[in-house]
Amino acid sequence: MQKLPRLSGREVIKILSKQDFKAIRQKGSHVFMLKETSEGKKHTVVPLHNEIDKGTLLEIIRQAGLTKEEFLKLL
Repeated sequence: MQKLPRLSGREVIKILSKQDFKAIRQKGSHVFMLKETSEGKKHTVVPLHNEIDKGTLLEIIRQAGLTKEEFLKLL
């Protein structure tokens, strides 16, 4: 299994945008993103840090409804 790379918040936002997530608002250094699906809405929050911690990135991926492998293919 491939390791997760170190990504910035802006890079993560670009990747999630490929999956139809939209930035709906921002509070401070955190961007709130939303995707509407037939099953309902998926929310996630992306911090605009230079490097996002591994655990935080894994949680963003989980909240987005993606697997680690699916996320890595979007890079």
